[in-house]
Amino acid sequence: MLTVLETLPEGFLDTPARELHRLLRGPTLIHLPGRREPPLLVSVLLHGNEDSGVVALQRVLRDHADRQLPRALSILVGNVAAARAGLRRLDHQPDYNRVWPGTELYGAAPEHAAMTEVYRIMEARRVFASIDIHNNTGINPLYCVVNSLDQAVLHLALLFSRTVVWFRGLAGSQTTAFSPLCPSLTLECGKAGKPANEEHAANFVDACLHLAQFPSHDVHEHDIDLYHTVATVRVPSAVSFGFGDALADVDFDPRLDHMNFRQLDAGTAFGRTRVEFPLDVRDEGRRDVTEEFFACGDGTISLRRASTPAMLTLDARAVRQDCLCYLMERIPFPHSESAARLWSARL
Repeated sequence: MLTVLETLPEGFLDTPARELHRLLRGPTLIHLPGRREPPLLVSVLLHGNEDSGVVALQRVLRDHADRQLPRALSILVGNVAAARAGLRRLDHQPDYNRVWPGTELYGAAPEHAAMTEVYRIMEARRVFASIDIHNNTGINPLYCVVNSLDQAVLHLALLFSRTVVWFRGLAGSQTTAFSPLCPSLTLECGKAGKPANEEHAANFVDACLHLAQFPSHDVHEHDIDLYHTVATVRVPSAVSFGFGDALADVDFDPRLDHMNFRQLDAGTAFGRTRVEFPLDVRDEGRRDVTEEFFACGDGTISLRRASTPAMLTLDARAVRQDCLCYLMERIPFPHSESAARLWSARL
């Protein structure tokens, strides 16, 4: 189901994400030449309602319309069918950011075959770096997600934001798949439809295209705010929930997303519950750590230990299709790659 092109489809630069289905039949990999090789890979619309990446790429390509790109660029446009509907994914589809090599859920899916082909093509082209552009639905700063503490990855991340989240990988995600091949990261560009977020992403892509190589010096500790994702919080499918809905099994605080990227003390309340086990919390090894992080005494859902949440959202569909949030902790900055490896082993 993958289409591979060597030129931009006519009209691509002026077509909004919701209309790209008119130009593209499905997932499409577009190779554009540049002065330098190997190519930068930028993936957009792995989630159909997250279109800042499309707008950013269109801006960059318009700016270079009359001259050659400084580096070859490969563009993956993902779920155009979901984009048409303005949804993360359609109900019958897998998540396009869970079907990459390494997936444990979608190995037989045609989408997995398509993304595996993208991976093989870019591996053969010796991809320079991989950038996966996303939006989120809650109130979050602009930040990057990385799978390693390699200095090249951190330098790349700091071109976008000093806020960097280290997550050691989600099976089947694009960034996890490409991390062994090249510096690879996810951009979280805040809410979709915000011109400032789109411009920031465009400036970042342009900066990446102008990179001749990655800096040889180490990142400085004072330049980065580094977090480590320690748990993913989900609401079980059998549990009803709302935000300010006293009739639901779980009634979350209607201002829950204002807690994102704030250090929350033990005892901070997330909402009220009428069921005994309203949340499912898993660490990076998918071990159940619900009771380590949350208590439900007297019907109040509260933190057992200090944590910093990210991606808390009031979008019920996003909660069902992905998660309620991630829980993070600040970590000391590793001053060398050997220190990073030691830190990784400790965790």
